[in-house]
Amino acid sequence: MTKEEKAQYIDDLAQELSQSNIFYLADTSELTVDVINQLRRRCFNANIKLRSVKNTLLAKAFDKVDGKDFSELNKVLSGQTSIMFAEVGNLPAKIIKEFRKKSERPVLKAAYVEEAVFIGDNQLDTLVAIKSKEELLGDIIGLLQSPAKNVVSALKGQGGKIAGILKTLEERA
Repeated sequence: MTKEEKAQYIDDLAQELSQSNIFYLADTSELTVDVINQLRRRCFNANIKLRSVKNTLLAKAFDKVDGKDFSELNKVLSGQTSIMFAEVGNLPAKIIKEFRKKSERPVLKAAYVEEAVFIGDNQLDTLVAIKSKEELLGDIIGLLQSPAKNVVSALKGQGGKIAGILKTLEERA
């Protein structure tokens, strides 16, 4: 790779990093080509972009991104690194966890999710438990609707009883 190609690669990677609020760094070493292709297929089907990167170029791309602090992620840049860009915060973690039922790899090095940094493979279960925006909105809407439904049903129930009592009193008079 020439200097110009490296510079262009770093610029492209920095642009992807600045536009993405969610990415994972994983160690995919020791995986065979067939297994890597299976992982790529699963990522592609889940709308996750997976690519292998050189650590030095990734570190330079981190430095080029304005407005985001990736300094903690530089600590994990050793060995083979693959980067997973995603739209949903917990989806790469779910894929890694599911994939590791059959293989020891990929190992989670770090994750950057909406400005929060998670370092180490021990964070995988925490990342799986993170809810997506859609799930959180659904929970909030459900919580907001629940008291309103209770009030409406109570008013309907009580309203029927009051109307019945008034009708009975009217008939007696």
